[in-house]
Amino acid sequence: MTSAENKADIGVVGMAVMGSNLARNFASKGHTVAIFNRSPEKTRKVMEDHGHEGNFIPSESIEDFVASLKTPRKAVIMVQAGHATDAVINQLVEAMDDGDIIIDGGNALFTDTIRREQEVAEKGRHFVGAGISGGEEGALRGPSIMPGGPAESWETLGPLLEDISAKVDGVPCVTHIGPDGAGHFVKMVHNGIEYADMQVIGEAYHLLRYAAGIEPAELADIFAEWNQGDLDSYLIEITSEVLRQVDAKTGKPFIDVIVDAAGQKGTGRWTVKEALDLGVPTTGIGEAVFARALSSAIAQRQAVQDTGLPSGDLSTLESLGINREQFVEDVRRALYASKLVAYSQGFDEINAGSQSYDWDIDPRDLATIWRGGCIIRAKFLNRIREAYDANPELPSLLLDPYFRGELADLVDSWRRVVVVATQLGLPVPVFASSLSYYDSLRAERLPAALIQGQRDFFGAHTYRRVDMAGTYHTTWSGAREEIDY
Repeated sequence: MTSAENKADIGVVGMAVMGSNLARNFASKGHTVAIFNRSPEKTRKVMEDHGHEGNFIPSESIEDFVASLKTPRKAVIMVQAGHATDAVINQLVEAMDDGDIIIDGGNALFTDTIRREQEVAEKGRHFVGAGISGGEEGALRGPSIMPGGPAESWETLGPLLEDISAKVDGVPCVTHIGPDGAGHFVKMVHNGIEYADMQVIGEAYHLLRYAAGIEPAELADIFAEWNQGDLDSYLIEITSEVLRQVDAKTGKPFIDVIVDAAGQKGTGRWTVKEALDLGVPTTGIGEAVFARALSSAIAQRQAVQDTGLPSGDLSTLESLGINREQFVEDVRRALYASKLVAYSQGFDEINAGSQSYDWDIDPRDLATIWRGGCIIRAKFLNRIREAYDANPELPSLLLDPYFRGELADLVDSWRRVVVVATQLGLPVPVFASSLSYYDSLRAERLPAALIQGQRDFFGAHTYRRVDMAGTYHTTWSGAREEIDY
């Protein structure tokens, strides 16, 4: 039994890479950390490899683990989402006392978090769904953390989470997001934005590689240069590193030995499904999810391929009378514009979710905590914070004066890139859909008027008029008279 003075400040359940790195992060900040894994061998391995890094209390049973924690006890679960998480929660609830706090740091579906918070609260314990972004390195060095749950839990957890989070200008990249599932909802949308961000970077690479004929080594330099300006972000930075890598076995560019089938864990799909339920057009995120699915449909792709990609030399641009240097700049600008749309759509979904679930999420907080530690950290998040500072009720980021001016300046390049990609047969689903979304927002009239006429014709779904108030139906199968509903 652990003596009272030697008990742990916090515990971590699950000693895979993310869990062990998070435990090491707590320990590196001077906290005593209890650690437990269902397979004791993993706990022992962590102690063998990293036990010298700080104060750890290993346990080989959940009862000993809970007994080693200071009250109110605080335990972070870092296990596989789904049934495994529920199993650990049930074990902890049984072993803990009233007022103790269980934190799920995995990528849980926010509706599961809402359910779990209610179930745990009924038994007198607190449950916190906390989104954690930054990958393995972030877990160890400082992630961005998005905790939901009861406000009183944040009072206890806040100082601990602030200690281990990333810091930007001295500000911790963590804050209380809102009640029950708010934290995991925000992390879900964060991951959706990440899908779109990665896809548009991929589309930019693909255009420069196969339309402009630029080899990976030179592309690495281009992306590194882009990372010094408006596109300054973690994903642009690592893109340069990936493109610079050479395969040790073949001597070929590393990018050329990777199978072009992208995996996904499900958070992008969740984002799109919830956006559909909320009626929020997250078109860029949706296309990014579909692009991953299509990339993995290898048999189907092979069945329809004929001549393949363009030749990959300057003739593909020269045949269109396009200067390579201008094209590279146009792609940079189109990439920037498409990234802005992805973030704007993500914030739209968060605002809609906050209203629907009564969470009162402040978008300024997200722009602040996403500046460091997380995968979508980017320089222009400072601008997003300024936009919401100036107008907390901003209906769309794209209506902020700064971003409106930016897009007006970028749109000509954006159009040229989409046209060239179409002419050369190169797919740019997120570039194109993001441009169409932007044009739809700006359009004085949309084809929805015809759709409403069609719906009224076949289903008597009614319509509204531009010149008078009210709802109307036309008797299409009769005298075609207009009826005021």
